[in-house]
Amino acid sequence: MSVEPQLTVPDSSPRPAPTETPAGKAADETLEDYTLRFAPRSYRRWTPMVVATTALGGIAYMADFSIGAGIGLTHGTGNALAAILVAAVVIFITGFPLAYYAARYNIDLDLITRGSGFGYYGSVLTSVIFASFTFIFFALEGSIMAQGLKLGFGLPLWLGYVLSTCMVIPLVIYGMKALSKLQVWTTPVWLLLMVGPLLYLIATDPGTVHTFLSYRGTHGNGTGTGGIDAASVLLGAGVCLSLIAQIGEQVDYLRFMPPKTEQNRRSWWTAVVMAGPGWVVLGALKQAIGVFLAVYVLSEVGAASATEPIQQFSGAFAAMMPSWLVIPLAVVLVVISQIKINVTNAYSGSLAWTNSFTRVTKRYPGRLVFVLANLTFALVLMEADMFSFLNSVLGFYSNCAIAWIVTVATDIIVNKYLLKLSPKAPEFRRGMLYAVNPVGVVSFTAASGLSIALYFHALGDTLQPYSPVAAAVIAFVLTPLTAVLTKGRFYLRRTTDGIDAPLLDPDGNPSPARYACHVCRQEFERPDVAACHQHAAVICSLCLSTDRPGAHVLPAAPAS
Repeated sequence: MSVEPQLTVPDSSPRPAPTETPAGKAADETLEDYTLRFAPRSYRRWTPMVVATTALGGIAYMADFSIGAGIGLTHGTGNALAAILVAAVVIFITGFPLAYYAARYNIDLDLITRGSGFGYYGSVLTSVIFASFTFIFFALEGSIMAQGLKLGFGLPLWLGYVLSTCMVIPLVIYGMKALSKLQVWTTPVWLLLMVGPLLYLIATDPGTVHTFLSYRGTHGNGTGTGGIDAASVLLGAGVCLSLIAQIGEQVDYLRFMPPKTEQNRRSWWTAVVMAGPGWVVLGALKQAIGVFLAVYVLSEVGAASATEPIQQFSGAFAAMMPSWLVIPLAVVLVVISQIKINVTNAYSGSLAWTNSFTRVTKRYPGRLVFVLANLTFALVLMEADMFSFLNSVLGFYSNCAIAWIVTVATDIIVNKYLLKLSPKAPEFRRGMLYAVNPVGVVSFTAASGLSIALYFHALGDTLQPYSPVAAAVIAFVLTPLTAVLTKGRFYLRRTTDGIDAPLLDPDGNPSPARYACHVCRQEFERPDVAACHQHAAVICSLCLSTDRPGAHVLPAAPAS
């Protein structure tokens, strides 16, 4: 029986030169944005408000206007607003625990998911879903930009798709440092161009508000400000809930929050709520504006493509400024929005693909490889004219996204804090977790599978609109039920990582104590390392992930 190494003092020796091993090269390449790993305190130099502004800059996407317009024109204004509100409440409630965990423990959503019911390999499933989210919405935003370039410069759509894809590559190859500057400096211009037309139309022509509120929709179920049709509301909410996975992109920024202290407590919480679940407030507002502008364009301008943001804003700008300025400003708005969100889509998607690939193959090919792969998937969708069947794609996708997010949020709120069956401190390191935890995997699979069956009318037309409700309810019920049935046995493969020093400091923040990984020879903070099974030394989480034979991984030692 081997004796586990117990390390008590951080290695304070000078930092050695990185090795030329694959693990060393992988470690070097991940230190700009901490791909696959915990974001250390030494890197997190931004204030809470800078992190929040950067995170909110990533929700500048124009797809919200199209989503709101599509729901409103189909089901009517009353049903659309109710659907937007229902979805926003669900997204806020489920997003709060994820945002808190990311900001408090400085890990991304994949690392949170690993220890919140899915296991080390089980969360690969959700990483692929999140990566799909990023290239689906990249394709939507790229399509919107291509529409703007066609209207403004006469470029064919296929060329616009290529340009909208290629222009983000130079920006997204850099990490948080570059993205924070981009988002902070472009946000004021974007807000002015987005809100200005709406305020002008309401102030100068109050009749547009009545027309907006009384619009009934093409399906005839919309009743203006009167009664609400439940089926229409749920169908619309299902489309809006496809955005529930947006919290993953918010978390990719929130993991860089500074430690929470008594001095910054108020600003820390404000930033977490505002940039975490609070993103949906602005998102819901944009969807409602999309309904308003679509109804306005349809009634005043008569444009056939009222769901296209470029048509919505060019119609609104035409009412408030000279004609020669309308198209240029609309194109500027679309381009700024596309760049702001699609650098985030490409960045977050590359992290998700890299996470999945590295765990499955135990090789790290570099994040740039997956930036290009994600953009290729998005370009294929754009060339296939995904925009024309937008709501159908999002309605289907939302079932998987809801099942995943609700499962993780329920594990944190119920299993960790109420039932105390799941360890409260997050765990993500190989060797510390079981490969698969049935709590999350079973709940997610059952919830997404049944809700998708409902969506495709497998259980009848009457139940079809309720597929998003089914996804949320099944995930919410099965997650604690499975934890109770398994008695929480499959969360931790080990209860100690072989290092005596605590993971958290006295304030409950991740400890900043530094250790040198004996494989890649880089220094990492306490939560990102574990004892090595073969040597009286520590090894970082990425070197553990790329350890193909598993020689450095500590043996199982489950709690009795």
